[in-house]
Amino acid sequence: MEAHYVKSLLALLTLVALPVMAAEPTLYGRYEYIALPEIGGEVLKAKMDTGALTASLSAKDIETFTRDGEEWVRFRLGTKDASNKVYEHKVSRISKIKTRSEEDEDDKDVAAPTKRPVVDLELCLGNVKRTVEVNLTDRSSFNYPLLIGAKALREFGAAVNPARRFTADKPDC
Repeated sequence: MEAHYVKSLLALLTLVALPVMAAEPTLYGRYEYIALPEIGGEVLKAKMDTGALTASLSAKDIETFTRDGEEWVRFRLGTKDASNKVYEHKVSRISKIKTRSEEDEDDKDVAAPTKRPVVDLELCLGNVKRTVEVNLTDRSSFNYPLLIGAKALREFGAAVNPARRFTADKPDC
């Protein structure tokens, strides 16, 4: 009798847990609008990129400095119509990004790592706000000043449908 009770209880627990285990990610398009509450509430067009690991924000005049024994970074937003406002954030880490350099004489690609400051930044996508790691780099030559990588996509519980664009409502966080 006791074994039957345990089996019934396990079956019931499985049914209760099933919806949690089957939670689907929110589906977003390849491009979305994202608000930056800590950067003057700016709303930027972002590219959702599952091939990139971390998020990247277009910044210029990037300068690291020490404040109270900790590393900080000072920068301006690197978008076409950005104000000249200077932002300061504590650096959470320095990332080493591998980039491909031009082919050398031996026709081999050489990966030359570049160092970028990474800050923890609040992002708002639709009505969801998350704090994610964002590296700062000059993206002025790209169409989208904000790139959302795989780590940030996981934070948002997001999946990307590359055939769609701007599926989330305008940011409302």
